[in-house]
Amino acid sequence: MRERQSVRAFLDKPVPLDTIDKILEAARFAPSGVNTQPWQVAIVGPLHREKISTAIIDAKNNGIEENPDYHYYPEEWVEPFKNRRKACGLALYSALNIKKDETEKRKVQWYRNYYFFYAPIALIFYLDARLCKGSWMDMGMFIQNVMLAARFYHLETCPQAALAEYPDIVRKHLNLPQSMHIVCGMAIGYADWTHPVNQYRTHREPVSSFTVQYD
Repeated sequence: MRERQSVRAFLDKPVPLDTIDKILEAARFAPSGVNTQPWQVAIVGPLHREKISTAIIDAKNNGIEENPDYHYYPEEWVEPFKNRRKACGLALYSALNIKKDETEKRKVQWYRNYYFFYAPIALIFYLDARLCKGSWMDMGMFIQNVMLAARFYHLETCPQAALAEYPDIVRKHLNLPQSMHIVCGMAIGYADWTHPVNQYRTHREPVSSFTVQYD
């Protein structure tokens, strides 16, 4: 858990599909309310990844408004979350030596999100739209299991809310019904530890900052 990080550059090395199956085999033991097991996963290879990525980028470049199935971030940022968000972005762009006013370079880096950072395997997580917040909590625990299980096989991951910005595009290319809500994507592969983007780590608050003890 301490060593897991969001990896944004991967080696051009294929990941066997049976390894992905083993990861999901372990992850499926995540807890869920009354054992609903709400998680659904699409395993996406290069062909469909390219189609989804290109369609999303075309939508953004043509000014089509995002229409996510849910709100990931607040409409207005407040402290301490505002500063944490700012520090996170600063760490990323500093690692890549991209300055604040270099908007085109920032855009190029952001668009890498939609290509799953060119990882060999992409995952899309989705669930039945009729389910409620508790099932989204269950999905989060399942996703964490996937990330931790991946490390057992020397794979790294990056969970990506950006892939939920245009859920209709994702549904179309994966032939999913409107009744399925797109939660997020995930890049998974062998990390390129020589790449600058994988050299930084974000700060974590100490336990004392988020706990209250009662006798």
